[in-house]
Amino acid sequence: MTINAGEFLIAFVAAMGIPSAIMGLIVWKLERKIAARDKRAEEQDEAQKDFFLLMVQSTGAAIALGEATAKAVQRIPDANCNGDMHDALNYAANIKHKQKDFLTKQGIHALYD
Repeated sequence: MTINAGEFLIAFVAAMGIPSAIMGLIVWKLERKIAARDKRAEEQDEAQKDFFLLMVQSTGAAIALGEATAKAVQRIPDANCNGDMHDALNYAANIKHKQKDFLTKQGIHALYD
């Protein structure tokens, strides 16, 4: 049995095309997996940023609530506020300023605007 040049060329192209097609499918599938993983990582990063923002806002709200409560208690005539109340207010104000300074250094001072 002899093979002429045309049949040889067709067989050669078919033999080379099948592995290339298989590799093409493998690479395509791998690229899809990588793209999906990157998308999930970006979504997780955005969720972490949103969570950080909420944590900063809730910390600010808690400090504001504590300050308001302490000042309200100080205005009650029968309340005998000792130095602890004043110390706590000073501490809360100090921490609030340190947090704001840190966030300003980090470039997210817009949270407080």
